[in-house]
Amino acid sequence: MPNNYSKPLTYDNAGVIPANESSGMTGLLKSIKKTFEIRPSALELGYFASVIKIGGGKGIAIATDGVGTKILVAEACEKYDTIGIDCVAMNANDIICVGAEPLSLVDYIAVQEMRDDLLSELGKGLFRGAELANINIPGGEIAQLKEMITGLKPGSGFDLVGTCVGTVDLDKILIGQDIMPGDSIIGIASSGIHSNGLTLARHVLFEKMKLKVTSHQPEFGRSVGEELLEPTAIYVSEAMELLNAGIKIKSFAHITGDGLFNLTRTKAKVGFRITDLPEMMPIFSVIADGGPVEPEEMWRVFNMGIGFCVVVDPADQARALEISSRNQHAQVIGHVIEDPEQHVYIEPQNLVGTPATYFKKIK
Repeated sequence: MPNNYSKPLTYDNAGVIPANESSGMTGLLKSIKKTFEIRPSALELGYFASVIKIGGGKGIAIATDGVGTKILVAEACEKYDTIGIDCVAMNANDIICVGAEPLSLVDYIAVQEMRDDLLSELGKGLFRGAELANINIPGGEIAQLKEMITGLKPGSGFDLVGTCVGTVDLDKILIGQDIMPGDSIIGIASSGIHSNGLTLARHVLFEKMKLKVTSHQPEFGRSVGEELLEPTAIYVSEAMELLNAGIKIKSFAHITGDGLFNLTRTKAKVGFRITDLPEMMPIFSVIADGGPVEPEEMWRVFNMGIGFCVVVDPADQARALEISSRNQHAQVIGHVIEDPEQHVYIEPQNLVGTPATYFKKIK
């Protein structure tokens, strides 16, 4: 579809202000950190999951996340049977990043109205996600908040959030503490847009391009709604096999909001040079052209086809790549470099940046 809008769009234009640009975050984090004086944590803030010491050299890893405005696409499509997979994925994929095995998840569902069809379909997705992550869901909470929750249609509003726990030996916590320059970066394919950046995606597709969830998009080979609702990939089986294969895993990174900047969530202060990329998925090409959205913003907001990264010693690269490729495409996308400022270079796109400065064109 031709684009009649020449001014590039950003996440800010779509109404999302990055959390690190909010002055309120400073006060919030200050209070949160003070709770470590009440009961110490095994990890500082900033990693994919927290770890709590429970004795005997063991720790409980814990992470929480929701599905975001992907829920609005589910509402528009009146299709709710996959959104639970996203909820499990967004949490379980974070748990494995600290070297823990996910065990269990509790869900929180807030609804505008108690609808049997909605709850039943949400349950189907949660079950399928639990199967893929090899966890159980022992309970949760349902809140009826008609004064607070609104939807696209009367009574259709809901929100879905999960909290996942896992276990890890304290001496096997994985936070990128052993990463060295020269280590290999393996990128495992995403299944599509996953559950991040949907506010910008919806703004482009539905407001700028005037598409509907039922619009058939040739690049997708299906409707826009079906493409956006493709469930987030769950990487638990690959991660567990990698951890148990005798390979020296240096770090895992779940590529969500902030894209490949998630690689920098490591204890070691190093940089990352991306030299090879998979072919761009149609969903990202359509968003970039339809906005238009500049490459700097696309690579900041979306996973761009890489859903999970594994950093390993070059000697373990072949074996790690074999395991990482079991369920979806995986390839070596780059290597670690010496850089205490933790720049991420995406050479095929001529981009460089840090989480604080975002991406800019390499001069």
